[in-house]
Amino acid sequence: VVVVVVVMESSSNTGGGQNNQSQRRPPPPPTLAHKKLPPEVNRILYVRNLPFGITDEDVYDIFGKYGAIRQIRVGNTRSTKGTAYVVYEDIYDAKAALEKLSGFNVANRYLIVLYYKNTTNTKNNTAALAREEAALKALQKREGVSGEQQK
Repeated sequence: VVVVVVVMESSSNTGGGQNNQSQRRPPPPPTLAHKKLPPEVNRILYVRNLPFGITDEDVYDIFGKYGAIRQIRVGNTRSTKGTAYVVYEDIYDAKAALEKLSGFNVANRYLIVLYYKNTTNTKNNTAALAREEAALKALQKREGVSGEQQK
């Protein structure tokens, strides 16, 4: 059994003399997922220059307007007061929040909003790792061991 379905458009003019081309809907606008983002963009924002007395709820009220938030961490020690990490569910929400809130005035303080950068893979850590390896080799040479596992 073979079923053939043929769909044909009507060639009659409807709608007061308009042709079929003008009756078709325009294509939907492209979604944000089609836009290429720079490599530094991520879901985690690092916020500086917050008022020291700000609470998690206050940060949520400010940043929650731009999308679903997964996590907020507000600094509570002497060295971390005035900072926060805001983790969004969607990378585009984080991008929108950064664009809109960078320089935003909260209690007479202008927010500094940056993308979080993981610093574990920086050149400084690579140099530190190379120094540790060199020190380990010097220790192995001084102690007369090869560093290989015995079988």
